[in-house]
Amino acid sequence: QVQLVESGGGLVQAGGSLRLSCAASTRTFANFAMGWFRRAPGKERDLVAAISWSGGNTFYTDSVKGRFTISRDNAKNTMFLQMNSLTPEDTAVYYCAADATIAHLRGGEVDFWGQGTQVTVSS
Repeated sequence: QVQLVESGGGLVQAGGSLRLSCAASTRTFANFAMGWFRRAPGKERDLVAAISWSGGNTFYTDSVKGRFTISRDNAKNTMFLQMNSLTPEDTAVYYCAADATIAHLRGGEVDFWGQGTQVTVSS
């Protein structure tokens, strides 16, 4: 079983930045598309961003375009989400996820989940 371990969540003021990290315990990390889901209070889980196995293709949900950047370092089996210009609407539990392709992730297909990390943005 692939283990995904997230870090980097916390409390930040509106307009601030956070960087989330997701470390995978597998040497086949590069074979997976990776993404970040989030679940805000009272809302359904949705895909925030995703990146292909090579890093050559990315996806962002409309609400985070221009503010969030997803990246990965396959040599270190690590994926990142740089979050800038944060707003209270970004408050959620963020989950690292892996599947075969970005299309799978966009369709809600997930082979492996991280445990989630809380991001809270104060006004």
